[in-house]
Amino acid sequence: MDQRQQAIRIWQAGVDVVDGKRATKAALDKVPTPDRILAVGKAAAAMASAALDHFGPRPTLVVTKDGHGRDLPEHVQLIEASHPVPDTRSLDGGRALREEIEAMAPGSHVLLLVSGGASSLAEDLLPGNSLADLAQLNTRLLAEGLDITAMNAERRKLSRIKGGGLLSHFDGAKATILAISDVPGDDLNVIGSGIGALPVTYKFDASTKIVASNAHARLAAAEMARRDGLQLLADEECLHDDFLQIASNLGKRLRDMPPGVMVFGGEPTVVLPDKPGRGGRNQALALALAREIAGTPNLTVVVGGTDGTDGPTNAAGAVVDGKTWGKGADTALQQADSGSFLDKAGALLVTGPTGTNVMDLVVAIKQ
Repeated sequence: MDQRQQAIRIWQAGVDVVDGKRATKAALDKVPTPDRILAVGKAAAAMASAALDHFGPRPTLVVTKDGHGRDLPEHVQLIEASHPVPDTRSLDGGRALREEIEAMAPGSHVLLLVSGGASSLAEDLLPGNSLADLAQLNTRLLAEGLDITAMNAERRKLSRIKGGGLLSHFDGAKATILAISDVPGDDLNVIGSGIGALPVTYKFDASTKIVASNAHARLAAAEMARRDGLQLLADEECLHDDFLQIASNLGKRLRDMPPGVMVFGGEPTVVLPDKPGRGGRNQALALALAREIAGTPNLTVVVGGTDGTDGPTNAAGAVVDGKTWGKGADTALQQADSGSFLDKAGALLVTGPTGTNVMDLVVAIKQ
């Protein structure tokens, strides 16, 4: 295979190991049979499928992103909603989750499966707040380039179900929470704005576990690189900054790297202009890195969201090398239109929904 294919294969190995179905299945052996399964987030369908395969049919609600509710049994209640900006279906999903929790009998056991994206996909607003308020907040937060922890702190202020609010409505005996982390530190209070977090006070038995994270993805990518006989030069979660600053920080390292592989994880931020073009944070970072490595031979860099989608696009990110940067690239970068340029350059990385979400993954390979 050529270097581009090899780089993508290493990136894909990282994504595959944190697949929602695979990661959830591995965590279910010691979980008692639940009375009800609730799943919310981009990986909700994959996580719920693992639970249904393990426990058999039972009442199940899945709230996920448009196009992500694939291959579920007919008895599953499915609500697909908008991401990254919520819509009316997000309110339907949040209300349905709360009502399912409230309907559970004393002595019952709920299995709550949480993954990234839940902040937008499910919401039940505190009185006095509207969908317009919520959408305006999310649009502002996305444009300001805040990190995920700061964004979710703001989102919780409007919510009845975030920050432990959902399980505050639970009067059953046991709650098991399994989560796929898309946040630094794998904090359940931050994942999905804390939709799976425990309330400040509660009377039920509770068990929580992170079943997949960016660290797992990076480890698997590194192992694939070693199996290919390549030297691992870096394995770091260092992408938590403005995308231009990240590109600047990594540029010299990439240009000067000896033959081998570097693996990076995290979630860049982007400050958007008033009228942004096409693309997401991974496409923006990929194009910024293309500028840094322009003219460098035998170097390929894959930048992709592990969920398979990058912002409001159908691409996960992009694959760039020393020849990607060219005429029109600088304008595209300034106008937040990286996706348009990368598409014309044949550089987009398109995977479709992956059934997981553990932030972003960058793989650089040099031969």
